[in-house]
Amino acid sequence: MQTQDHASPQHPSPRPAEHRITGVLLAGGQGSRMGGVDKGLVELAGRPMAAHALERLAPQVDELLINANQNLDTWAAFGYPVFGDDVGGFAGPLAGLHATLVRARHPLVATAPCDSPFLPADLVARLAAALHAAGADLAVAKTFDQAHPVFCLCRRELAGHLGDFLAAGGRKIDRWYGSLKVVEVAFDDQEAAFRNINTRAELADAAKALPAQRPE
Repeated sequence: MQTQDHASPQHPSPRPAEHRITGVLLAGGQGSRMGGVDKGLVELAGRPMAAHALERLAPQVDELLINANQNLDTWAAFGYPVFGDDVGGFAGPLAGLHATLVRARHPLVATAPCDSPFLPADLVARLAAALHAAGADLAVAKTFDQAHPVFCLCRRELAGHLGDFLAAGGRKIDRWYGSLKVVEVAFDDQEAAFRNINTRAELADAAKALPAQRPE
């Protein structure tokens, strides 16, 4: 695996400072449905699954981070800053989001999971447009009647609010979202882009789909 330094963008962001975005790849789970392996590091078409997701997410944000709770040296080889949850016990994606909010350099934070190698190339732009238009705290992707809560864009200033929720024992994404002003963003035109890979069978199916799904 080649190592490159991607901690900061190569070119100045065209976005004004107040609209700049930190992206995070959420890779802090235990991968229990994949046999207890670090799911994002499982190979898909000869590359770690996370490499495909990072390739799609990186051009969309001004800073990119990785949230992982194991194999930190391996994750660091991707060339982005890596950090674990501040809440112990593999507390779920909200713990990864909180850890990102307290470390992000930019006012907005976009999230994507490590097991979704086909994520939309315009994910962040569409979430940001909806967030700003609605004056919302958080924008979340949705396809038809299915919300995708780990594909979101939220404001860094929510760090304290989320920290309090986690400290009180909260773990459910839907419950935390219910306390915020949330806008849902329709991606009905890209339903397949949100497929996630949890099993070896799904991994095999994804390998067949990958050539047609590669970013332009």
